[in-house]
Amino acid sequence: MKFSKQEIREAMLLYAVTDRTWLKTGESLLDVCEKVLASGATFLQLREKDFNQADFEKEAEQLGSLCAKHRVPFVINDSVEIALQCNADGVHVGQSDIKGRNIRSMIGSDKILGISAGTVEEAIAAEKAGADYIGVGAVFGTSTKKDARNLTVEKLREICSAVTIPVVAIGGINAENVVQLSGSGVDGVAVISAVFAAKDPEKATAQLLMLAKSMVQHG
Repeated sequence: MKFSKQEIREAMLLYAVTDRTWLKTGESLLDVCEKVLASGATFLQLREKDFNQADFEKEAEQLGSLCAKHRVPFVINDSVEIALQCNADGVHVGQSDIKGRNIRSMIGSDKILGISAGTVEEAIAAEKAGADYIGVGAVFGTSTKKDARNLTVEKLREICSAVTIPVVAIGGINAENVVQLSGSGVDGVAVISAVFAAKDPEKATAQLLMLAKSMVQHG
């Protein structure tokens, strides 16, 4: 599906990033994502670092169809090739991926391009590289990336002010601390364990959606 710039901005509100390590016995990632999307997640990124390509492609196709049903943007983490092969809505890459590569030209103008950033300089570079949105973090620390730099709300505000494209905050965000991002200027929050590690992903998603809306309204 093609999403407008405004639709992409609105989709930042509650951005879910998959993590199958939290799956309970008998659960599939597809089943949990169905619950998360039905409960209000506005964006989904497939992030699987230790998956072989065949399984990754199969998972991507299934989740892509699920997101299309819910009219939610679906992107692949890191792999431009798989994103194109499974016709995902786009791809999310890191700063190292945009050095020496024109990701925008590789995926075309209709696909969503998300780029990670941790500084004002990186955010500006991401926008110049054709990003539709920027993922900024880690704001509260994270177990997902051991070398992530923690950012203050003030630094987050500086990054949001330096670019014209949407910004989604990521890193250790949960129902207890999301309100602390009020006033930062972010368009939403990206969550991993707050949803996928929850005893009740549906309830956790619904609560986070409500809190994210309040946080953005007061931003």
